Amino acid sequence: MSKDIRIKKGLNINLVGAAEQTTSKAVLSNVYALNLNDFHGITPKLLLKEGSEVKAGEPLFYNKNIEAMKFVSPVSGEVVEVLRGARRRILTIKILADKEQVFHSSKAVDLKAADSETIKASLLESGCWAFIKQRPYDVIANPDATPKAIFISGATTAPLAAEVDYVLEGKEAELQAAISALNIMTPGKVHVSIANKSASPFSNLEGVSLHKVSGPHPAGLVGTQINKIDPINKGEVVWTVSPQDLVIIGEYLLTGKFNAERTIALAGSSVKTPKYFTTKIGAEVATFLYASGVNGENFRLINGDVLTGSKVSPDGYLGFYNTTVTAIPEGDDYEFFGWNKPVFNKISSTRALTFSWLSKKKKYDLDTNTNGEHRAFVVTGKYEEVFPLDIYPLQLLKACMVKDLDEMEQLGMYEVAPEDFALTEFICISKQPHQQIIREGLDLMYQEIG
Repeated sequence: MSKDIRIKKGLNINLVGAAEQTTSKAVLSNVYALNLNDFHGITPKLLLKEGSEVKAGEPLFYNKNIEAMKFVSPVSGEVVEVLRGARRRILTIKILADKEQVFHSSKAVDLKAADSETIKASLLESGCWAFIKQRPYDVIANPDATPKAIFISGATTAPLAAEVDYVLEGKEAELQAAISALNIMTPGKVHVSIANKSASPFSNLEGVSLHKVSGPHPAGLVGTQINKIDPINKGEVVWTVSPQDLVIIGEYLLTGKFNAERTIALAGSSVKTPKYFTTKIGAEVATFLYASGVNGENFRLINGDVLTGSKVSPDGYLGFYNTTVTAIPEGDDYEFFGWNKPVFNKISSTRALTFSWLSKKKKYDLDTNTNGEHRAFVVTGKYEEVFPLDIYPLQLLKACMVKDLDEMEQLGMYEVAPEDFALTEFICISKQPHQQIIREGLDLMYQEIG
């Protein structure tokens, strides 16, 4: 049964530089790269060495802890570099792409005849399993676990993020194939949330429990939707998949080919012509960045949205899960009186220091200044105003910092991911790294309990 979700707590961050709904093809990248930091908690074991030839969709490495879990190349070409860090840990794998792409092909999956184990084995071998995440712990799903439900968010509320309805146009066949496969792998429901009054491609699909979401960010985050639809209790597992990853899974099931194509939103006030580009996972960011032009040289480039993304250089690479690249001015200006000066051009959830709350429709051109220094937590009660989950955010953050596993468990740690704390981090006057604190807490729980 569908359920309408109306979120009241949250904060919309209206920024200048939203991508226009027009799509261009990015320049073909010479080199593609997989950053292994994107695969949190995976212990990689290389299958191909430097100098090896590889096809698009052919495995590059596998997970040492679950050997059936393969990770594949987004393109065909030559493995030209394997960058390693401390203790020879693999950091990045780079592939010099062929001019003419060659695909590693498998058999299409007959979804009418397939059972759960057949689909799992196929997705694990193909590299598509990496797109299925699980909660608790916000890691790639354990194929040995059975999820009580699967969640997909088709609503967009993060600042300047790629509009789901736009990027999924014409992808109904692939989406339906992926949804049908997910239904076979869970005894529960496949929950899909879409924006209220949206013309979503998900609306007419079979096998989905459709929910309509309204309200400010983080209404579009899958964690918010899980909390409101079917919260996670101890011992339970749910899976999550993002919409564009569903398309890749669906195309593989229908054709037997791993097509790493992405439609990404290049957005932000430092981009002269913000728009959408079709490219591939791991492409050089420069192949689409300069096609739209940039304002000045002093800008911050972010792999993802401004709240949850990571800094990347123009000669860096598109992240495995990213569908947005954002460019905003680098904030290196000193401000007289610092953080406690009343200002009119900054977003705030509190009226104490700024007056920007007067204009709800105004769009802001923010830079990367933090306007404050790192200090101990200041108890203001403001986190709860932007945090719609039925969880006490400050108490959970403090439990993570002191590594109190019992307290973390009781306060709802099984439900959350770092992105759920992006807004509390954004408004935090103590300048504490909330997402990092939650990530470290989840890792500790995974090691000790998971």
